[in-house]
Amino acid sequence: MPNTNPSSSVSIDPTVRVSMNAALRRLGVTHPLLDDPTLLRAAAFRLLNGPARHRNERLWAYYRNTLRANDTLDASDSDRPYRQAQEWGLPTRITGAHSGEGVFDTSIADEVTRKEVVIENDIGWRVDMMVDFLFGRPIVINSAAADPNRAVQIESLLRHVLARNGGLVFLQQIALLGAVYGNVDVLVKYTPEDADDPSLTACATQLLGESSTGRSGAPSVRAMQKLPNQFDLRPKPTESTDALPSVSVPVDDDGVPTLPTPGKDDTIAQHDPDQMLQRLARMVRFEIVEPARALPLLTPNDCRCAVAYATVYQTETPSGPDKTSRFLSIWGRLRADPKRTTVMELISPTRWQRYEEDRLVAEGENALQRLPLVHIQNTADPLCYAGPSDVEPLIACQDELNTRLCDRANRIALTSFKMYLGKGISDFTSIPIAPGQMWGTENPDAEVIEFGGTSACPSEESHIEGVREAMDKISGTSPIAAGAIKGRIGRLTSAAALRVTMLALLSRTERKRITYGTAIAQLCELALAWLDRAGLFATTPAERAIHIHWSNPIPANEIERLDEARARLAIGIPRAVVLRELGYVDSDIVEPQSK
Repeated sequence: MPNTNPSSSVSIDPTVRVSMNAALRRLGVTHPLLDDPTLLRAAAFRLLNGPARHRNERLWAYYRNTLRANDTLDASDSDRPYRQAQEWGLPTRITGAHSGEGVFDTSIADEVTRKEVVIENDIGWRVDMMVDFLFGRPIVINSAAADPNRAVQIESLLRHVLARNGGLVFLQQIALLGAVYGNVDVLVKYTPEDADDPSLTACATQLLGESSTGRSGAPSVRAMQKLPNQFDLRPKPTESTDALPSVSVPVDDDGVPTLPTPGKDDTIAQHDPDQMLQRLARMVRFEIVEPARALPLLTPNDCRCAVAYATVYQTETPSGPDKTSRFLSIWGRLRADPKRTTVMELISPTRWQRYEEDRLVAEGENALQRLPLVHIQNTADPLCYAGPSDVEPLIACQDELNTRLCDRANRIALTSFKMYLGKGISDFTSIPIAPGQMWGTENPDAEVIEFGGTSACPSEESHIEGVREAMDKISGTSPIAAGAIKGRIGRLTSAAALRVTMLALLSRTERKRITYGTAIAQLCELALAWLDRAGLFATTPAERAIHIHWSNPIPANEIERLDEARARLAIGIPRAVVLRELGYVDSDIVEPQSK
């Protein structure tokens, strides 16, 4: 999609339009954008070049406050050699430039001199703190399967799937994108070609609730020994696996997978059931789709439901030189300009298609027979597909804070030098002023008057503190959550006192746990559904349900935690539940031997 004027960019060649229209009908979905390729292309163009693009760039820029080198700086200029993204919201009287639609799209203002610019990014650390409270500590995923041995197998597989896709880092990434943009999408894809790829490494599963001594203790070991018999590679009678690539797994005469007999040249890892689970986990990939690439095709009567989904992005490919410049390009005098190719990947419940510059280059059947999509709202927002961003409501206060900080810096720069006026002192100007300098005179009315220098401005400081307090209220994140305690606020020696102090942040974290916890459950369900559809790990819909146990974000006193655990055991709460809340399993507890 060329970046020229919009009217010519959304036009499609008639021949291409006919072929594209016929291909879109094969998706088997009715939607206004799929009925007319011109409308689909126009929607993709608006996504890549319209107001939504500038909004997404602005939200990310205010979070990161990215730097860009100042190309207009000359040798005689004393300005800093860079520009910051948050300067976009400062008035022209400070920056000496007019802001455009993009954060770095500025034009020099006539007869306005650039002043001292001070940026204090109060948005970045607040967003990071929200992510830390949500996914800063390990989570525990437990299967809802009724059979304990079956539950252990499913839990181990899901931990490997999440670990193969980044584990806790993956969860922090979707939480960060959701906090900045307000929503994020994840596509769950089946990639059997990655099953034997040794380059795919995974994070430690201990961050996902696995014990350091075993997957779930002694019961887990017994269950894992039964793992080969639990695989069911045979397709169900009502399903067909023709659309899924085949995967090589050893089976016996009845079609049931078995472990080969170890030989002298075989390694133990080749026959370890855990290695087989890791191989299955490598077949499931979570693809994060940020709003800048997401084009959901929503149903007309429900804005929360998508009938199809498209990802739109551009790739750069170097274009070769023409014949007249081929000789010069060999000698490096000319460089080929990169060509931007617009790629659109469409997926419906029945098929998927890939277009490059409106031409269909690949398509296939969606064997899952439903959208493998998980949509995550940052916090619940009714009647809207996109959720509320944590950055957007803070932009106005951030601009006001930066403006007042710039004004204070300019005032200090102008009044930071003290001046002295000598009255009745001869040759006062010929003697340099220095610490300990004295002047002698016989004039009894002589005096040295000091003026200038920085003076306190209580109203200015009060206004700056008021802006910061407003940002605390909007975000629900105070500096105390980051460990910045300026004054005495009482005794913060117990978890209860910390909860009261950070009540707003904890409440917001609990709200996010609902949306992100639901998303994690959907990711796990889709991963198991893909493996079940491929005939590699058979599960029922009831077995694909999970329970998530979150860690306490507040630093707790270990003595208080143990006393609370004893009280829970005293009232009859199962020992396994209490140990799981403490972060242990039965295998981690060594019973004292009686003498």
